[in-house]
Amino acid sequence: MDISTKYLGKKLKSPIVPSASPLSREVSSIRLMEDSGAGAVVLESLFEEQIIHEKNELDHFLSQGTESFAESLSYFPEADMYNFGPDDYLEHIRKAKEAVDIPIIASLNGVSTGGWIEYARKMQDAGADAIELNTYYLATDPEKDSQVIENNYMEIVTAVKKSVTIPVSLKLSPFFTSFSSTAKKFDQAGIDGLVLFNRFYQPDIDLESLEVVPNLVLSTSESMRLPLRWIAILYGKVKANLAATTGIHTSDDVLKMLMAGADVTMVCAVLFQNGIGKITQILNGVKQWMDEHEYESVEQMKGSMSHKSVAEPAAFERANYMRVLKSYI
Repeated sequence: MDISTKYLGKKLKSPIVPSASPLSREVSSIRLMEDSGAGAVVLESLFEEQIIHEKNELDHFLSQGTESFAESLSYFPEADMYNFGPDDYLEHIRKAKEAVDIPIIASLNGVSTGGWIEYARKMQDAGADAIELNTYYLATDPEKDSQVIENNYMEIVTAVKKSVTIPVSLKLSPFFTSFSSTAKKFDQAGIDGLVLFNRFYQPDIDLESLEVVPNLVLSTSESMRLPLRWIAILYGKVKANLAATTGIHTSDDVLKMLMAGADVTMVCAVLFQNGIGKITQILNGVKQWMDEHEYESVEQMKGSMSHKSVAEPAAFERANYMRVLKSYI
């Protein structure tokens, strides 16, 4: 059977793609991802703070508005906490490309155009097959309405797309007033892929120290429901490829996302928990299910359970609200 898929202008040998994480810091780990069956790899992100630091502007950037709360500087990582500086990151792309045959997708994480354009070009020159823009931004300013936020995103997408010739994807959060409309605008602006969704790691409060502290909670399969719904709704309505991320842990999760309309399924937490070799086990489960249900290819099932394909598309809209509640009575 054919489990290949197409994503960002490349034919991938499988629909499983490790997402941006520290797991891709070592070239040996990237080789293992390829050997385990990954179709491509998204490298750990290069952060905007790193680029700014390279230009000797970090102190000014971090100290803005901190005069009223001196400890606020401690919430930004020191430069030496990053595994790679910008130049090291570019060298890592080159080494990864030399080591494996699967596509290498570079990742830029930030909230402004800044040095993105310059480093997008450098990533392309280093050999990256594509770039994923990881826009990790939480709109907390009550003076900025939704249109301002959307315009900021659009400015980044437009600037980066103009600066490179390789495909560019955009990793988004679900926190938009009208997500379908926003996705369509990015699609019309020429984005090559939409990655749904970015996970915001939520802070916690330490009751003993009375401090706000970071708190890592890995995803579970239940986390996939949100991207599942939106991929199903967007399938066939945008030209951009659709990548599912968050909550992909099992072969069932992969199959459901493909049927909803995803071109690839991105994994992270499951690899932290079980090791990179878990990719092989998940793919074997996908192949077994396809064999049992007489599917010959991933393309055959892709979008078969999307919003436009199912008999009752309203199931993706209201999701049988009353029936779900009554099931617990």
